[in-house]
Amino acid sequence: MDRLERAVAVLLLLALAGCRDQAPSPSPTGSAPPPAVQAPDAPAPREPVVLEDLVETNPRYIIGISYPPEVNRYPGLAAELKAYSDAARQDLMDAVAALGDDADGMLYDLALEYTVVADTPEIFAVAADGSSFTGGAHGAPLIARFVWLPRHDRLLTADALVPDPAGWEEIARHAREQLHAALSQRVDADELEPAERARVVRAAGRMIEEGTAAEADSFSEFEPVLGPDGRIVALRFVFPPYQVGPYSDGVQAAEVPARVLLPHVAAEYRALFAEPDAAQ
Repeated sequence: MDRLERAVAVLLLLALAGCRDQAPSPSPTGSAPPPAVQAPDAPAPREPVVLEDLVETNPRYIIGISYPPEVNRYPGLAAELKAYSDAARQDLMDAVAALGDDADGMLYDLALEYTVVADTPEIFAVAADGSSFTGGAHGAPLIARFVWLPRHDRLLTADALVPDPAGWEEIARHAREQLHAALSQRVDADELEPAERARVVRAAGRMIEEGTAAEADSFSEFEPVLGPDGRIVALRFVFPPYQVGPYSDGVQAAEVPARVLLPHVAAEYRALFAEPDAAQ
């Protein structure tokens, strides 16, 4: 595994909690005062997080995590990435602890790289790609996508983007068509015997159908494909190994164009998308 060159320096600063205004006391006359008009509660202050590359080496494990510096512009997003990294690291450390004194030369590792895939005033998206090896034939894939909305100061999630379950039916159909077409191309390239080809297509096809169930959870990892004006012309849904195919097929993806998505997108997010004619 390639070792990262920069050491870790994660800075955590505690923000002071704001005090809530006290409700007015009843009037001395006993008559109830008119209800006060209250402004919405301000969001709780975030703990500032500065992400820097992390490297840890030990006779029993190696950890390498790299972040793009641009992420630090958005403390909320930085906190999300740190939480994902911390969870992956904790899983590795739990596996190391389970080895006890019987490591027998076993070296576990965690490699995780974050890259920026979109950067506009409206959308900032980051891809997380890596793996964690804790024994076995190969490492466990670590695949995640984070789409941050700077003006809203929050992540865009699949269930918020398409809140109506019926919308996922059409999105799933479109994704399946691409995944089945890619499967046929891979199998044709392998030049298998007819019986073996049928078996492979049947098994992988079943994984595609199960892995693209028409629900938000099946499409939780996505990244925007932007047009020249910075608006979304398609979403690229990313599927880690085992979700829609065997490990050997690797990470797979399907692009669903804006014209398919827009009828199902929540009203508050439609302005992020290009009009269908422009997205052709």
